Amino acid sequence: MSLILTEELARKIEQSEIELLESRLTGVQKIEGNPMGVEIKKFGDAVAFYVKNIPGPSFNNVKGLSGDQLDEIGAILDFYHERGISANFEITPAHCSAELFQLLSERGYFQRSFRTALYGPATDDQVDLEEDGSISIREFEDDEFAIFGQIYTKGFNMPSSLIDFVAQNNQVLHHNEHWTFYLARIKGEPAGIGVLFEQDGIATLAASATTPEYRNKGVHSALVKKRLQQAQQNHCHMIVGQTGYGSGSLRNMERAGMKVAYTKAIWTKL
Repeated sequence: MSLILTEELARKIEQSEIELLESRLTGVQKIEGNPMGVEIKKFGDAVAFYVKNIPGPSFNNVKGLSGDQLDEIGAILDFYHERGISANFEITPAHCSAELFQLLSERGYFQRSFRTALYGPATDDQVDLEEDGSISIREFEDDEFAIFGQIYTKGFNMPSSLIDFVAQNNQVLHHNEHWTFYLARIKGEPAGIGVLFEQDGIATLAASATTPEYRNKGVHSALVKKRLQQAQQNHCHMIVGQTGYGSGSLRNMERAGMKVAYTKAIWTKL
């Protein structure tokens, strides 16, 4: 598979994002009684994700909407309106059109931010996989997800009351063959987490967080390298990830041999 960026490859990268979120939320949905209130609904090629008890745009968004699916927008907006929230649209350059942006604007939406998607080949000669000797990385054990929740909430400046929630919603994926969870330690102390999602030969850097006291010590970079190594060992042909534009995470991915695929537009309600 050629990794020269084309519209087709950009769509594959976007589809891998959709598959990742669908896999994650399907796992959460299968918790007895669906306590998070997960719903996933398709509108043509677009997929609307809704999680009643997880506020914010991270899980309540629309992916895969294209400029030739304008007739689906009304139904999508109704889907979210019926659930008491506004939609959030993630629109890639491969899918955009002036007509799509105009229609969203007419319905009271505006572009709030950007998010960058990166990609690269998962081949042995792309990055030096030698790790910093002060950083150790291994997979999580089944009874360690409280630590995952602690690092994740600290890393993203979330309330500590969400630790158990984060732990449960990731532990449910621990035995899923597509997911791998990594714990990074510095001198034996938990310092960071990294998650890898693999499907159809594409490996995705699904999530990563470092606690504030261990930032700027190479933890995130080491977790990127570890997951790239895993992707190589599992014969994936491509690795992808997304992050904030111009962020330190983006720079670490570029140092590992990845490059920018596109920067998508995030549209939300006024």
